[in-house]
Amino acid sequence: MKNNTKTKLSGFAKFSYALAAVGKDMVYMLSATYVLYYFQDILGVSAIAMGTILLVARFFDAFNDPIMGVVVAKTKTRWGKFRPWLLIGTLTNAAILFLMFSAPPEMDTAGLTAYAAIAYILWGVTYTMMDIPYWSMIPAFTESGKEREGLTTLARSAAGVGTAIITICTMMAVQALGKMFGGTNSKEIEIIGFRWFALAVAVLFIIFTIMACVSIKEKSTAKMESVSVGRMFKALFQNDQALTVVVAIVLINTAIYITSNLVIYFFKYDFGGTNWFGDYSLFNAFGGGIQILAMMAFYPIMRNVIKLSNTKIFYIGLGAAMAGYAVLLGLTFTSMGNVFILFVPAFFIFASCGIMNVLTTVFLANTVDYGYFKLRRSDESVIFSMQTFVVKLASGVAAFAASICLQINNLSDAATTEADQTVDFSQAVADGSKIGLRMTMTVIPIIGLLIAVFWFRKKFILTDKKVAEISEQVKILKAEDGDKEA
Repeated sequence: MKNNTKTKLSGFAKFSYALAAVGKDMVYMLSATYVLYYFQDILGVSAIAMGTILLVARFFDAFNDPIMGVVVAKTKTRWGKFRPWLLIGTLTNAAILFLMFSAPPEMDTAGLTAYAAIAYILWGVTYTMMDIPYWSMIPAFTESGKEREGLTTLARSAAGVGTAIITICTMMAVQALGKMFGGTNSKEIEIIGFRWFALAVAVLFIIFTIMACVSIKEKSTAKMESVSVGRMFKALFQNDQALTVVVAIVLINTAIYITSNLVIYFFKYDFGGTNWFGDYSLFNAFGGGIQILAMMAFYPIMRNVIKLSNTKIFYIGLGAAMAGYAVLLGLTFTSMGNVFILFVPAFFIFASCGIMNVLTTVFLANTVDYGYFKLRRSDESVIFSMQTFVVKLASGVAAFAASICLQINNLSDAATTEADQTVDFSQAVADGSKIGLRMTMTVIPIIGLLIAVFWFRKKFILTDKKVAEISEQVKILKAEDGDKEA
């Protein structure tokens, strides 16, 4: 089998690969943000049961991810080792996504709980089946380090766009589709709407992935290093800077995901109104736009125009998020008569989310060279495998925390889910339950972010100057190692 000649990656191939990231994160965000709400609030599954399912599934991924990495690494087909699994994973994950949001509402609680557990675990397995080859295949169709870095940045940004699309569109689309296909009350509208919206997202996901598989040509010499669970954690604890960044990612993402899981309950049962879903969608549309703007404009301006260091931008981002949460908490104790007043805290929180999406990837990339400098060993695949896992872990921990809040405050139990669409659900919820919700979605994230700040300030040493020094040292070390091998 002959090697492919070196050719520059086409613009269409880059676009297709980035588009696949949009579809991939649309699917992930739909599941991460709405599966708890769908099964707990709409179908009546116990909040604690759902939180436990989501948390256990994430721990299962600690073993599932490396196993899938081994399977992909050992795959040999005429189409390469990555694209077959990317396509298979996408097709199966899209099918499971649709089935997960198509639970038979006539089932009893025990049946629905079992359905949720099976569907969500299968969804996680099939998502990994697609996600591992997606990120691992970059060296299989790129040539230079600069090209790979640029493509990775593009894909990460595109993934953020996918996340923002789901944030912006979901509830308005659910309401519109639910009414279009025969829903007559709030519960029916949401059941039907989520089914059809999940189908639409699944179809787009498949189309985008097929485009990527067709436009990308793998090199026959492409190799992938498989990573065991033991090696993943061993490498992490040997690289103190990678550990520092990973702990920060868990703290930051857990804080953010707690809010993203609960904000829909806030609008439905606290902010209230007969058009709560419209206000919720408007809030998310604004926030999603700010998040994209932060990734595409705010961060580059602070970095390249104002010339701030990455660590300063990091602390500014975390400070902005905490300020946003504090303002949001204060506003919840006012009349909150207009959704536009909530745009003020939304600006700071969502902008921080966008900046953190970029910076955590940058910081992790910097720990690779640090690891080589310290250990004379390159652990790039290990470190980035850990990133995927810790993000999933954070979503599981956040969902469990959110489920405890829902269970304690009995939010959905206080409302009539069979009611006509004109009902204001907030009128059926006790003030104490609303306060509990507000505190959980603002104070707990602030505490998590404060811990992240103190942890990072104490442990992180990879300033821009330090990174530049280590980069030069690594070049020398790699040259020496190359001479020894020769």
